[in-house]
Amino acid sequence: MRNTMIVLMLSASLSGCGYNTMQAQDEGIKAGWSEVLNQYQRRADLIPNLVNTVKGYAAHEAKVLTELTEARAKVGQIAATPELVNDPAALQKFQEAQGQLSGALSRLLVVSENYPQLKADTGFRDLQAQLEGTENRITVARNRYIQSVREYNVTVRSFPSNLTAMAFGMKEKANFTVENEKALAKPPAVSFDAAPAPSGAPGYDSGR
Repeated sequence: MRNTMIVLMLSASLSGCGYNTMQAQDEGIKAGWSEVLNQYQRRADLIPNLVNTVKGYAAHEAKVLTELTEARAKVGQIAATPELVNDPAALQKFQEAQGQLSGALSRLLVVSENYPQLKADTGFRDLQAQLEGTENRITVARNRYIQSVREYNVTVRSFPSNLTAMAFGMKEKANFTVENEKALAKPPAVSFDAAPAPSGAPGYDSGR
């Protein structure tokens, strides 16, 4: 009976000092981070097919295709484990890699505007649609993660829960920086609008 009372008193104490709140918020952050990674992986999985499709119509755009392939490989080299969110330097590196991938993807899509036959390809249009949906999911997942981290960090810094955080070694978690948040929040342009190809552009037949 005495042990039961001690457990109940300890539980009430931990709940009142924010311990349970921080644990729940920490689990929310882990779940949010997993969803961010899931959506980034979904985007990465689309890239090989996108590159191969573009290559079929614009093989000589080697520089743009290579940049995208290399950017994807760089992202894949980063071990984006749950522990990464506790390392500001590692999270910054992850953000930079994703930003480079977004930039390379944008450049490829801009180049594709010069190839009407490519834009008319059913497979390419399907990949564009999937990419657009994935970019939207990335934005939603990232914003939810950002909010989860902010709530956790506020709890860790607020009195009296900050005393509990110090006692249990709970520290603020790194979040997307303002600069990277703005950059990543702008998804690559995915356009289905026809645009006239420049005269003499490879793959363009003025007689069609």
